[in-house]
Amino acid sequence: MSAKNKLALSVQYPDARLLATVSRQKVRRWVQAALLGPAELAIRFVAEEEGRALNRDYRAKDYATNVLTFAYNEGEELAADEPTRADIILCTDVLEREAAEQKKTVEEHTAHLVVHGVLHAQGYDHEHEEEAGEMEQLERDIIEALGYPDPYADAHS
Repeated sequence: MSAKNKLALSVQYPDARLLATVSRQKVRRWVQAALLGPAELAIRFVAEEEGRALNRDYRAKDYATNVLTFAYNEGEELAADEPTRADIILCTDVLEREAAEQKKTVEEHTAHLVVHGVLHAQGYDHEHEEEAGEMEQLERDIIEALGYPDPYADAHS
């Protein structure tokens, strides 16, 4: 993780509820902290209806989820200077609901989900226990370096 990785970032707020809390500058900082190489990313904050439609249409799951990552060069071997390309969709309704349930601030939870999505875009996964453990530890390290509490502190108790 390095602040030296080239980043082309678009942050979109079709659902503008988080705009005051989650600025473009914060999103850029969170993305940059999780980058392992150059990237071209779009981060999009959407309402439940759009989040549900995307999850249904692309993953055949008819509900809104907190974060969806569409990694466009998934599985490809990238040259050192070739960017990871992805769209990362965060559903504001789910994000706010989860933050309240987990007794976290919206900013803390959003930072974690952005980092989580960026890691997915770069090939990390949590389908198998070993992969999940590695990804979670990397998320913990990044979130801690950003000055936020462990996002999994209460999840495994």
